[in-house]
Amino acid sequence: MTLLHICDYGSGNIHNVERALVRAGARVKRCDTGDDLVGAQAVVIPGVGAFGDCVNALRAKGFEDPIKELSAAGAWVLGICVGMQVMASHSDEFGHHEGLGLIPGVVRLIPGQTPDGQKLKRPHMGWSNLYGDAAKWARGPLTGLNHTSPVSFLHSYHLVPDDPDHLLANAIYGGHDIVAAVQAQRVIGLQFHPEKSGYTGLQVLKNFVGMVQGESIRAAA
Repeated sequence: MTLLHICDYGSGNIHNVERALVRAGARVKRCDTGDDLVGAQAVVIPGVGAFGDCVNALRAKGFEDPIKELSAAGAWVLGICVGMQVMASHSDEFGHHEGLGLIPGVVRLIPGQTPDGQKLKRPHMGWSNLYGDAAKWARGPLTGLNHTSPVSFLHSYHLVPDDPDHLLANAIYGGHDIVAAVQAQRVIGLQFHPEKSGYTGLQVLKNFVGMVQGESIRAAA
């Protein structure tokens, strides 16, 4: 069974994420410090709250360097919600904060007005459909999903990648494209909460587990 290492740095609904990953067919090791990531083949970074608080807590527990080193060595990395955002180059949330730089891009505030000037509520909360490039979906964590698949969001900021090729999926909120998923090789970010997104979210996590497992099988062959 595929082993995933999940970063526990005091931010995020880690219990729900852990349970969802187990339902998706993985074994999960909860890691309290960066030292616990030694030898990890796949790392999961959850996160809820403000970017600065999350990335500072991640660094305080010594996760930053091991995550970067593992990613450079070919490990899989999955970030969820703010866990996705901290993988960016930097964020503009409550000042300038440097991210891990695993997916070049900036974390920006989502629009506060519709295209016709009406006030748009922030945070973006609730269910929104995913859409994107079918060719990209066919070979990544969104494999098998229908376009316009609904997932659950709760956020005011989103990661806008520098490279359009890193964009996997958008959602539409108030007439605007909101970045919902990104991927740069083996680094994957989900702005939505798969652990709260029913069958669709579970399928995304199963896909991720399958991708990691596939690499394990090939490496052992």
